[in-house]
Amino acid sequence: MQKYRVKGFTLVEIMIVVAIIGIIIAIAIPSFIRARETSRGRACQENLSKIDGAKEQYALDHNLGEGDTITGDMATLVGPTNYIKSTPTCPAGGTYTVNAVSTDPVCDYTAPTWAPQHVLQ
Repeated sequence: MQKYRVKGFTLVEIMIVVAIIGIIIAIAIPSFIRARETSRGRACQENLSKIDGAKEQYALDHNLGEGDTITGDMATLVGPTNYIKSTPTCPAGGTYTVNAVSTDPVCDYTAPTWAPQHVLQ
């Protein structure tokens, strides 16, 4: 009589592979989250910089002083013939406030302490 050996993986081998995959995932996921938050913060900072540049351009064109406010805020700056073509949005879901000419624009999103903050630098 011949004995047939069924080829395949044992339970222990499968458990070892699953454990290794779990360890790799546990190491990788925090890095992906950190990278996503970092890119969101930098994109928001870039949007704030664009808003600030548009605000300064508007102030120069309309002879506004440092304490003056922009009437209409974002609607005045955004449009196909205005200073910014499309409305910038915070990638993390915050909203932008234009503020007065001498004051930096702000985003109301509060980022984690380890991530870049959503402020104009």
